Parts: sequence; C-alpha cells; structure tokens
Amino acid sequence: MLKISLKQGQYVNIGDNIRVVYVGGTGNHGRLMIDAPKEIKIARCTVEQNPERKKDVYYPEAPISKEAQDEIKRILWNERMKAESERNAMAPSDRA
Repeated sequence: MLKISLKQGQYVNIGDNIRVVYVGGTGNHGRLMIDAPKEIKIARCTVEQNPERKKDVYYPEAPISKEAQDEIKRILWNERMKAESERNAMAPSDRA
C-alpha cells in the first residue's frame, strides 16, 4: 500500500491511462478527480467488496536509521555545494 501526500493540483498517474488529481479538501474530507478510460469501472465504497483484499492490520516500514539519515544529509549537502560552486564558476566576474 502506498501512502502519499499531495498538494492541491498535484496528481498521481496509475499506469499509462489513469490520473488521480487532488483538487482540495478540508478537515477529514478530500476531493479527487479521476481521469480514466470509460471501460475502467470506478466505484466509491466504504466497505470492501472483496474480503481477500481487506487489510485489517497495517505494518509500517521500519524507520530509516540515523546513519542513513546522516548519509542522505551529507549527499544533499555535497550536491548543493557542487551546484553552488558551478554557479559561481559560470557567473561573470565582478572583479575588473
């Protein structure tokens, strides 16, 4: 199962021909637009029709380790410094 957060106007593509767009919401209510071919059935329900698909228990993934978080921060910092260095190298010199 995928849990995703979207801002208004952002969307998720499912395959090549289905797009789900988040159009806003308040509180516990969200509004979605679903663009799909007519032959695809889309049903709104509160009770799962197929009991085999029902998931009573959600097992979240283990949190990312502190070491992995630090490595990600280091990589992002290095990429930022590299981009800044390249920008500075391409900028015209103010020295004359």
